[in-house]
Amino acid sequence: MRYLFAIALILFICFISIQSANAQQQPQTPPVLPDTIQGPLVQRDSTGLIHIQQDTVPITSLNPDLLNIFNQNIPKKYKITAITVTGNNYFDQNLLLSIAGLNVGDEVSLPGGDNFSKAINKLWSQNYFSDVAIYITSLKDDNITLEINVTERPRLSKFIFKGIKKGEKDDLTPKTGLVINRVVTENVKRTSVDAIKKFYADKGYRNVQVTVSEIKDTANQNSSILVFNVDRGSKVKIAEVSFLNNNNIEDDKLKSQMKGTKEKSHFTLFPSKNKTPLDDSTGYRFHDYMGDWGFLSLTKTKEILEPYIKIKPFASAKYDVKKYEEDKDKVISYYNSLGYRDASIENDTAVNAQDGLHLYLPVNEGNKYYFGNIAFSNNTKYSDSLLIALLGIRKGDTYNRDILDKKLGITISPEGGDISGLYMDDGYLFFHVDPVETAVYNDTIDYDIKMYEGPQATFKNIKISGNDRTKEYVIRRELRTLPGEKFSRTDVIRSQREIANLGFFNQEKIVPDIVPDQENGTVDVNWQVEEKSGDQLELSAGFGGGIGVTGTLGVTFNNFSVNNIFRKSAWDPLPVGDGQKLSLRVQSNGRAYRSYNASFTEPWLGGKKRNAFSVSIYDTKFANAYNPLTGQYEKLAADTSFFKTTGFSVGLSKQLKWPDDYFSTGVSFEYARYQLKNYYIDPTNLPGFNNGFSNNISLKFTLQRFSEDQQIFPRTGSNFLLTLQATPPWSLIDKSIVNWSNPYTLIEYYKWRFTGEWYVPIGKPTGPDRNKQFVLKLAAKYGYIGRYNPQLNISPFERFQVGDAGLSNSYALLGYDIIAQRGYPVYQTSDPRINPDQQGASEYFTIFNKYTLELRYPFALNPSSTIYAETFFEAANGWYSFKDYNPFRLRRSVGAGVRFFLPMFGLLGFDYGIGLDRYGPNSSFKDVSRFTFMLGYEPD
Repeated sequence: MRYLFAIALILFICFISIQSANAQQQPQTPPVLPDTIQGPLVQRDSTGLIHIQQDTVPITSLNPDLLNIFNQNIPKKYKITAITVTGNNYFDQNLLLSIAGLNVGDEVSLPGGDNFSKAINKLWSQNYFSDVAIYITSLKDDNITLEINVTERPRLSKFIFKGIKKGEKDDLTPKTGLVINRVVTENVKRTSVDAIKKFYADKGYRNVQVTVSEIKDTANQNSSILVFNVDRGSKVKIAEVSFLNNNNIEDDKLKSQMKGTKEKSHFTLFPSKNKTPLDDSTGYRFHDYMGDWGFLSLTKTKEILEPYIKIKPFASAKYDVKKYEEDKDKVISYYNSLGYRDASIENDTAVNAQDGLHLYLPVNEGNKYYFGNIAFSNNTKYSDSLLIALLGIRKGDTYNRDILDKKLGITISPEGGDISGLYMDDGYLFFHVDPVETAVYNDTIDYDIKMYEGPQATFKNIKISGNDRTKEYVIRRELRTLPGEKFSRTDVIRSQREIANLGFFNQEKIVPDIVPDQENGTVDVNWQVEEKSGDQLELSAGFGGGIGVTGTLGVTFNNFSVNNIFRKSAWDPLPVGDGQKLSLRVQSNGRAYRSYNASFTEPWLGGKKRNAFSVSIYDTKFANAYNPLTGQYEKLAADTSFFKTTGFSVGLSKQLKWPDDYFSTGVSFEYARYQLKNYYIDPTNLPGFNNGFSNNISLKFTLQRFSEDQQIFPRTGSNFLLTLQATPPWSLIDKSIVNWSNPYTLIEYYKWRFTGEWYVPIGKPTGPDRNKQFVLKLAAKYGYIGRYNPQLNISPFERFQVGDAGLSNSYALLGYDIIAQRGYPVYQTSDPRINPDQQGASEYFTIFNKYTLELRYPFALNPSSTIYAETFFEAANGWYSFKDYNPFRLRRSVGAGVRFFLPMFGLLGFDYGIGLDRYGPNSSFKDVSRFTFMLGYEPD
């Protein structure tokens, strides 16, 4: 009986379960409450999920079709009759509808259509909204109306940095990219945090911790404040750079290649051992050092001392990932240059330790290779022997692919002398070369140099663009790329240099656009230039002190046009474009001094050949205008005691074709008339001469070779100038002159001057335009003035003043040449230890030597300004006779300076020089140093 009861109970429970399941499968309509209506909703929430839910809005009526629009078994098309957008405070409704892609009149299929989901995705992808929903607000027949409801993300009203200094905040703000009133998204936060970390990583803080919190701004609607909490941690510097497995090249040589990754200095008596798990080497032990006689080797002594002391005075030791990666490439390039073409750095590691960052670079050096047999093929123009001689690589030389590419001309070098240049200078524009490895055996590599000579090409169309002020013929006459001539790469480079040396164009923007036509064997060249202002203005003025009006007014027009001077339309504001130079200058120091100068240069006299014509005229007056009785500067005093110089010069120079066309020669006639009235100019050499005249009539011959690539900041090339200035030998023509009371009424002398300057680029160009690199300038200058008649002293006129800045020769009463030397005052003895602090000398040298070594680096090479810094070493001295002449007894100085070249004002320079030979037992650093500046030109 109990079993029958149990079976009946189980059957009853199963029956109840089946009935409940059937009831759940049937659709259930929730009760309609008196204040709500069931409305379908398609929504994408802040999690990014799209789902359908019921809407709750104030009830107006019940629409069964609207309630069941998504429950239909068969999809049906509906027409959108109206769309409204709600929740938008900053965005225009039409803009949002355009983004959503829903328009009045569109048909949608419900259920099953994807129009609503696509619209939501498009709005969501803008990252401006935290919630997007689409409501169907009414249904009538087949027409529906929609409501797009958006919840806008908060906007940024303020951002705050905590844990950093105020100065860092100012630098950091523009780098984060944060903008007030911009929508706050997770991407904005993440980007800002990354920018902050990068900002401090560049400063050496590798363990920066940044957290960001978003706070609601109660003062502004739907706005947020971002608070960045920054913990910089300690600055990480590179303690050690270790190369592993480098058996053939020492660490120091590899480290020297890493220009942007340097170790920090340290000094300790207790160096730590095994600082990191990778640093398990015992190092170089003192026992080994003594056994190897290491004290006789600088390298081994440095190795034994390095754990205790390491001095890197100019190394920042900052870890920069970008520079570190570049330095690794430099190390590999260095290996390649030594023949290790398979060298690589594998699995380098950066490890933080107590004393700083340790970088470990395991090196796989590979084998060292050598050049084997090198053969040429397909060459018909030049023989193998000539090409091998020009290549300069012999069997057994250390393998270096960079040298091979440079010698073949695959990589163009400024020095030239490559095989491609040989062909291209003879018209073979389409020439190219392909070095092919034919065999690699043991440590030797054989090459077959495949030559593709192609046809010769000739210049066809030569066009010029960008010359808004300069006339085309001024540029065209400088070109070596002439129509009908054979193509020459050297002529293209030379033409570019000649255009740059005009000084009328931005030298960094002179671009020859070469357009070859291989089918016709011709090449077009489009020269693109960019005009810059080359004119200069000098202006200053003052009044007072009883002197009167003082000041300077000077203008220099470097691209003047005399031909258009009478054309009214050409004065805009001045007639320009013919490449001529006109300079006018007036200077006054009241009644005490005044000067007038004018000069004109025509670089192409006649317009067909490079024959330069120049003429100049000047008049100066220096007066003792001060009256001690009245204490005033008076005109009467100025007219009764003065020194006046009037002169002019006319010159003509010509370009030569031999030895090459970098040479030029010239001759000029110069006349200067000195008038004295109650004025002593040189009591030492001209005693008793305070009234009368002296006349300087001379011819000046010049021979010059000028090959500098640019005028303002030369990188390559040289300038050699030899001059001889001589007067007639008056005292040999008229023997009685030696007995005149003033034997220098007719000045006689001959003067030799030599200047040699070289410019050598160092390293590879850097910067966005690849135009910034170190340049080494070497210069040597010599001068000597002699006499014809041994019965007369060497002329006191036209001698050499040595020392000081050489800023101006305005008051050079005897017409001497100013030879500047930074770090020293003007001196008049040949003893380098005697250097009284003075601005002038009572006697000037007849012989001088000067040597200069400068290392330059440009900061800006723009048309509006050229700025470069320099460090220098100078040595110079002067003598009065060859008897005292000692070319090795020189005054030495070192220092640094900076140059600014502004188109309107010309050159402005500042130097700080230290006279090494001015040091004495009682002298201080201030006593031996000297700050000088220059204006307008670089002095000799």
